[in-house]
Amino acid sequence: MTANEYQVTGMTCGHCELSIREEVGELAGIQDIQVSAQTGRLVVSSAEEIDDAAVLAAVEEAGYSAVRI
Repeated sequence: MTANEYQVTGMTCGHCELSIREEVGELAGIQDIQVSAQTGRLVVSSAEEIDDAAVLAAVEEAGYSAVRI
C-alpha cells in the first residue's frame, strides 16, 4: 500500500475535513483518507501509485490548497 502525505492550508473545522474527504474520495483507487483540520495534514492511501496532481486538484476543488510533504 502506498501512502502520500500533504499539508493543507485553510482547514478550520470538521466541515472542511468532510469537503476534502468527499473530493479526494472520488479519485480512482483511493482506499483510505485521513484528514485533520487540527494538524492540517491529509494522508491518502492506495494499493496503486497515487497521482499527486489529481489529489492536489481535488483539494483545490474543495476550496483549499495543499502541497506534498
